[in-house]
Amino acid sequence: MAFFIPKNMDFLPKEIADYALSYTQSESVLLKKLNRETWAKAMNPRMLSGHLQGRVLSMFSKMIAPENILEIGTYTGYSALCMAEGIIKNGKLHTIDSNEEVCEFARKYFEQSEYKKNIIQHTGDALEIIPKLDTEFQLVFIDADKENYSKYFDLIFKKLSVGGYIIADNVLWSGKVLQENTDKETMALVSYNKNIHRDKRVENILMPIRDGLMICRKISN
Repeated sequence: MAFFIPKNMDFLPKEIADYALSYTQSESVLLKKLNRETWAKAMNPRMLSGHLQGRVLSMFSKMIAPENILEIGTYTGYSALCMAEGIIKNGKLHTIDSNEEVCEFARKYFEQSEYKKNIIQHTGDALEIIPKLDTEFQLVFIDADKENYSKYFDLIFKKLSVGGYIIADNVLWSGKVLQENTDKETMALVSYNKNIHRDKRVENILMPIRDGLMICRKISN
């Protein structure tokens, strides 16, 4: 069977994608500025969640109304600011990245936002930082090194409230998850998707938004 493998994250025809954006709530002034500067100055700007996915994350966060959010993979801070829109008053969003340069980039925008008192940045290895967080989370967003997705899930799960959500980004990996005998990152994502789908402790759906979001809800410990 032949599969369509896109060269990038654009699974939909551009006209359809543009139409969807035209009927999606606009970005805030700050997010537009962050989006532009990321594309102008940052390495690998395609890592940015962007307008459509950002609004999806914002909507999920507003529906969940979490007290505590964990993000693994800050990058330039766009997704964190989107999810912070749904956090309850005095709630906290912990965001982790190992790259000091992008943490500084993101900090500049966090300080300009209305959520600056809600966001806590951590710089370093998420595998070492997560076990030290004495917090119960209601929403977790994984968007970091793909080979460690399953390790992140295992570490996070015990800290996730029953009824809480884990959202993992890039689980379609530009369509490479359909290929055989491929690289380690792709194989790690294939394994992650299979493991989540088989895990009886969660309900899950893989949404083909941008590069794929695996969304799971914890139903038991």
